[in-house]
Amino acid sequence: MAMLEALGLESVEELFSPIPTELRLAGPLAIPGPLSDIELTQHCRELAFQDLDGTRAPCFAGTGVYDHFVPSTVAHLAYRGEFATAYTAYQPELSQGMLAALFEFQTMVCELTAMDVSNSSVYDGGTALTEAAFVAAASTKRKRVLVASTVNPRYVECLRTGAGAVLDIDMAPAEGGVSSPDAVATALTADHAALIVQHPNYFGCLEDVRALTEAAHAAGALLAVSFDPVSLGLLEPPGAYGADIAVGEGGSMCGPMSLGGPGLGLFTCRKNLVRSLPGRVVGKTVDHDGRVGYVNTLQTREQHIRRDKATSNICTNQALCAVAAGVYMATMGPSGIRRVGELCLQKAHYAADRIGHLPGFDLAFDAPFFKEFVVRCPRPAAELIATVGASGTAIAGVDVSTTISDGGSYLAIAVTEKRTRAEIDALVRALATAAGVSPDA
Repeated sequence: MAMLEALGLESVEELFSPIPTELRLAGPLAIPGPLSDIELTQHCRELAFQDLDGTRAPCFAGTGVYDHFVPSTVAHLAYRGEFATAYTAYQPELSQGMLAALFEFQTMVCELTAMDVSNSSVYDGGTALTEAAFVAAASTKRKRVLVASTVNPRYVECLRTGAGAVLDIDMAPAEGGVSSPDAVATALTADHAALIVQHPNYFGCLEDVRALTEAAHAAGALLAVSFDPVSLGLLEPPGAYGADIAVGEGGSMCGPMSLGGPGLGLFTCRKNLVRSLPGRVVGKTVDHDGRVGYVNTLQTREQHIRRDKATSNICTNQALCAVAAGVYMATMGPSGIRRVGELCLQKAHYAADRIGHLPGFDLAFDAPFFKEFVVRCPRPAAELIATVGASGTAIAGVDVSTTISDGGSYLAIAVTEKRTRAEIDALVRALATAAGVSPDA
């Protein structure tokens, strides 16, 4: 009553009066009565099993989150207590283990991308893309960025949320599932700080990144590319085709899909941009006795309160995912990552060939692809996903019909190294059944 009196109200009903009647609970909550620990655990398990997840059925969903295999070494090493409980290493004398692990992570990311400098991670792929726009703007002193319309729309939403208040964001047209270098060159102006592309792109297609890089540089803009780290086992790395900034989502290297996270934002750039690099950079040095040591370098903690002169500090975490990704890369090595890429490529093309021969199904684009492709469907993609999922056969993919938005029905299908031929064949049969066509046509 004292709280109501302080608010000048006479009853709880008056307190909630602004809430429309139709939105209020009309009766008691439909929840069971008190449960014991055993009963509650079983109840939660039953609720969880109402959803189909990647541990109970093969997952062919992608568009940013992928079902890759993570070796057991990652959990055994990266999740040790000294890593799991470590905070940002402001006191290097107490944090040599964490700093050494992050230095190795940075080194391997640079080797993977053929770029000069890597930071020790940001939050996720979308955050990294946003930071790339800020770095480009700081470097060029320009306030516009041109984004390929084949970039993951969730990344574009993140960019608009994080940078839309200070940067103008333009979208470049696409043709046949990829960016048109000629159209991009026409759209670029002297006001653009960067051209932002994704390779492989949101639809799984491979962009003509060399032509896009040339178009960006001809306009005096930087080329920022969002990459899939697994693809670099086969594809030319960003540094080789002239990218100025290369960012990516590394979550598939450090843990399970787990409802879409946690993610791992990879951020690399050319050496001349290092002073604008967001987050932490770990450097290797020696002390006065010549012993090797590791420190946060190029910036101090206090520089992050210098307003517009500061680089982004959106990295205040224990970098556990970065350590895990470092363990993954060290475990796999160049040959292992290449083999994963080969398996993804081969299996994805086998699946695309099988599905593309189903009556009413065909590949949406003719562009080359890596591990993900889009098919045009004879029935709404959402219905196919629901029907295949209800059968327990597979998580069939992602409905991307609204992204392509030509009135057709489109299903994005990702095939990683974990998928077997039997699982792919089962998906083909399930899609045929859901669409009411023969799988042997």
